[in-house]
Amino acid sequence: MTHHAQEIKDGFSRLEGKEVSIAGRAMQMRQMGGITFIDIQDRSGKIQALIRNNDLDPKSLLVLTHASIGDNLGIRGMVMKSKRGEISVGAKEITMLSKTLRTLPNKWHGLTDTEARYRYRHLDLMMNQEVLRTFETRSKFMRHVRDTLDSRGAIEVETPILQDVYGGAKAKPFTTVYHTLDDKQMYLRISDELYLKRLIIGGAERVYEVSKDFRNEDADTTHNPEFTQIEYYEAYSDYEAFMKMMEEMLSSFALKTFGSTKVEYQGETIDFTPPFARMYWVDELKKMLGVDVSKMSDEVAARINEIEKLGLKHPDPYHVADSLFDKYLKGKTLQPTFVLDFPAFMCPLTKVKRGNPLLAERFELYVGRMEVANSYSELTDPIYQRKMFEDQERERKKGDEEAPPFDEDFLDAIEYGMPPTAGIGISIDRPVMVFTNQTSIKEVILFPPMKSLPPNEGTGDK
Repeated sequence: MTHHAQEIKDGFSRLEGKEVSIAGRAMQMRQMGGITFIDIQDRSGKIQALIRNNDLDPKSLLVLTHASIGDNLGIRGMVMKSKRGEISVGAKEITMLSKTLRTLPNKWHGLTDTEARYRYRHLDLMMNQEVLRTFETRSKFMRHVRDTLDSRGAIEVETPILQDVYGGAKAKPFTTVYHTLDDKQMYLRISDELYLKRLIIGGAERVYEVSKDFRNEDADTTHNPEFTQIEYYEAYSDYEAFMKMMEEMLSSFALKTFGSTKVEYQGETIDFTPPFARMYWVDELKKMLGVDVSKMSDEVAARINEIEKLGLKHPDPYHVADSLFDKYLKGKTLQPTFVLDFPAFMCPLTKVKRGNPLLAERFELYVGRMEVANSYSELTDPIYQRKMFEDQERERKKGDEEAPPFDEDFLDAIEYGMPPTAGIGISIDRPVMVFTNQTSIKEVILFPPMKSLPPNEGTGDK
């Protein structure tokens, strides 16, 4: 092929009367006397092939006779307009590139069943080209994040997906067995953090990884147990520098992709123009509820009592501050908002805030009421880090299934001296939801997990 459909439409003034070759799937076929019209769809869109039987050689005429909707066809011919003014390719030669053995979904209504769309993504892409546009935007966003980090002098690395000690976040892991290592129990990583920090300690200074991470938790419209994020660590930096980086990264992507820093999302306008709003959530909750969450008790039973007084019917004693934020403040984060300075007791890998040891130098960035990034000024004190790991271990033994196990190897590394460092995890899935106006994370994951179909039920023919 020499051209895609949209290239011909965009360049009609210079291509009219010239020979081109196109290839794609036949989506509609219509006959009027000795003329056949076929809508050929490629990744850029659709274009009409106008075919007069008298213009074809015998081989092409035979192909036309046996062609049907769903076939992949090659068309060679002249760029022209039909009598109705539609830009077309006047066919001189037709080639059968592949023959469909199944019927496409109903040509008038397409593929609309949501579960079928996710389960048979190949059909979804065929019938709903706007879905392909969504994943093109996803690809552009990933490239943009990479370009941003590359421009800061960072190097892209890879760290283990299978880990014998998981850590870097609070989450329940997926488990597996490594037979070659004497049937050793292993875990799919929940974060890349502790491995990437070892590279910082080793002197790499600026490193990032585009990673699949896995958390064995419930799925909903904004969470998927297998998700994509980019984790980045930069020596001699802090979380203030990363707030500026995120403002520039998101605003420049919106401007480059959509021509504006304002994006429509579910009937509302999100404005990525810097500076983003800042919400000091300990202060905000204190204003609303009269309680300082940074001073909450470390004891589980005491925390339960404290949050029940605040009217939470089903409090999570291990994630008190998160529960309060979700209930009272999350709804205020439609516009890009940095939620700043978390209670120190819930940030075991974060440096305490300069001037207030009850707080940690951490932010979460929210857009469209969804968390899209999480950043720390990293804890570099090996003695305090050991204490925080010991506290986590006690919580784990008391029943917190999401508390990660003690990681002696990381403590060994940090005892060699870790420079002041900023770290961030940047979601790919959720920003793409905003930029493509989607309300479900499954719309921006090509192959989301699905429940098994009953035996002998289900094919791609929907």
